[in-house]
Amino acid sequence: QVQLVESGGGLVQAGGSLRLSCATSGRTFSSYTMGWFRQAPGKEREFVTAISWSTGTTVYADAVRGRFTLSRDNAKNTVHLQMDILKPDDSAVYYCAARDGRLAKTGAGEYAYWGQGTQVTVSS
Repeated sequence: QVQLVESGGGLVQAGGSLRLSCATSGRTFSSYTMGWFRQAPGKEREFVTAISWSTGTTVYADAVRGRFTLSRDNAKNTVHLQMDILKPDDSAVYYCAARDGRLAKTGAGEYAYWGQGTQVTVSS
């Protein structure tokens, strides 16, 4: 079983920055992908970014490209999501997810493991 624990959410003003982290533990895979999704009230869960652990390939949603940066810490099995130039539309619960496979998929259904979520609120 894979456990994912997110940290780093909070309240920030528009234009500010936040850094989310997701630490993994438990079962490991020979190749896997880690991603972030977000869900605002009344909306569907949407893809934010993902990274293939074996290749380092990173994919971003159009809405966050150029403002968000996903990085990994191999030694700690942790990913960090640096979010800059935040907008009120970025407000949501952010979920870390993991899947067995080296392709950085963008569909939520492709991910079998999920964290508990962390709230990000951007005030205008």
